[in-house]
Amino acid sequence: MSKDVADVILARLRDWDVEYVFGYPGDGINGLIAAWGRAENRPRFIQARHEEMAAFEAVGYAKFGHRLGVCVATSGPGAIHLLNGLYDAKLDHVPVVAIVGQTARSAMGGSYQQEVDLHSLFKDVASDFIATVNVPEQLPNVLDRAIRTAYARRCPTVVIVPGDVQELEYTPPTHEFKMVPSSLDRSAWTAVPADDALERAAEVLNSGEKPAILIGQGAAAARAEVEEVADLLGAGVAKALLGKDALSDELPYVTGSIGLLGTRPSWELMQGCDTLLTIGSSFPYSQFLPEYGQARAVQIDLDPHMAGMRYPYEVNLIGDARATLRRLIPLLRRNKKRGWREKTEKSVRRWEEVMERRASVSADPVNPEYVARALSPLLPERTLLTSDSGSVANWYARHIAMRGDMRGSLSGTLATMGCGVPYAIGAKFAHPDRPVVALVGDGAMQMNGLAELITAAKYRHQWDDPRLVIGVWNNRDLNQVTWELRAMGNAPSFLPSQELPDVPYALFAESIGLTGLRVEKPDEVESAWRMALAADGPAVVEFVTDPSVPPIPPHATWQQLESTVAALAKGDAERGAVVKQGLKAKVQEFLPGGKA
Repeated sequence: MSKDVADVILARLRDWDVEYVFGYPGDGINGLIAAWGRAENRPRFIQARHEEMAAFEAVGYAKFGHRLGVCVATSGPGAIHLLNGLYDAKLDHVPVVAIVGQTARSAMGGSYQQEVDLHSLFKDVASDFIATVNVPEQLPNVLDRAIRTAYARRCPTVVIVPGDVQELEYTPPTHEFKMVPSSLDRSAWTAVPADDALERAAEVLNSGEKPAILIGQGAAAARAEVEEVADLLGAGVAKALLGKDALSDELPYVTGSIGLLGTRPSWELMQGCDTLLTIGSSFPYSQFLPEYGQARAVQIDLDPHMAGMRYPYEVNLIGDARATLRRLIPLLRRNKKRGWREKTEKSVRRWEEVMERRASVSADPVNPEYVARALSPLLPERTLLTSDSGSVANWYARHIAMRGDMRGSLSGTLATMGCGVPYAIGAKFAHPDRPVVALVGDGAMQMNGLAELITAAKYRHQWDDPRLVIGVWNNRDLNQVTWELRAMGNAPSFLPSQELPDVPYALFAESIGLTGLRVEKPDEVESAWRMALAADGPAVVEFVTDPSVPPIPPHATWQQLESTVAALAKGDAERGAVVKQGLKAKVQEFLPGGKA
């Protein structure tokens, strides 16, 4: 029985063990949609509410499932909608393949409906591989290469299939001139650096008395090795946000996140160290790393393209983190001086006390820090956590403690809004037997989170573990940008751009059959989280939080905060006075010198 090209696309995806494809239909992929019907929905088509959400769901699926994410979109506007999600995959190094429809070949060049130059559209985001299937014989090589490249280079790739080609009878490539055969196998491989590079790296690391380690998502598969190296060197370990789940926060020398959303102990670790080992991270903000010339440094990264550009490293070890560390460990000497480690652990304990106090400061009506702080100990150890961008990412970074087999992620490099809920849905398909929790601001919920609740409602009965909890920080403000304006622009909040409508998120959830809870008092926060985590399906917990609680940078001084308070007072004298009083309460014993 003959098969169309579209039938073979789905069969080839099945051969690559693709279980889900996230997408939205349109006439540019009618051939594919018809083939899905003939294939009895294998791989399963997961219908998002928008192609951007389909791309985000593919990214979330790939991040949490450690496997290929696949999304599909129609020609023209559908293809354009994929871009933001694909850029998120590109910047966070996630393997995603997008299969995109195109105007029929006979109409190309005729300014036809939905005709877009897709190669120009995708040439940056899919710079590692993009190709159009113009004849059936091209298909296996193009699709296989897109998948193999996405895996190997941890990137998005794009396969374009014109609508008429999808419906052509499939004929395989033949054994003759100008035909390109293909194959399915993708063997595992491990890269390791040369022995002399390992010896040079060991010399650098053994020379230090105050070592620091910075880890990112590339260290996630090397937990035991990172712990062993940290113990040998007597080092503290800071984590880039994408590496938040790479090491347990229960370890006393783990200083938490680094950067603007980071912790004071991570700042102090970098300011005082004399050697630095970076593992699997391309953390871009060098101002949070040691001063140039202060520390001797070594980097481990799988991608030579990403090596050596964040700090003046003496040695750049190109290789898999786990394999490289296993070869490096025998060359390291145990640092017998433990004063630096003890100082780091003391700093971590002090920070925990500070964060507890900050979360307990009264606010109007609920302190946003307390919302995250109350959730942290309630999370099951197998929870998958997603965070959206915005001020909520601060609370995720500083108050959520990773432990056990918990996993977490966010849009680390693109820092795009609107990824939290679709990431959670993708994570749920990757691990339908695990609880998933999304932390989302009201801006992101209004942008697209509300619509994707419909997707969660549609597929809720297909997950073995019914728990999918979306926590919404409702402060009626685009809060992160508001505070950036105050801190950087010395300006009060510009309400026409910053103020958000007060949307009944919990009631919307209830209207589509989900659990909805609204919290307006601090003493209701913990019980609401418990109820949501015990719900028999997706739940939305809406917390009405105070927009005047600032995301204080880890290196801030009270003098630097005075200009922010002055800007507030310029716009609203009463509010400025209230915020100044609250800031002092939060900053007390947090800043250098111990006093605000």
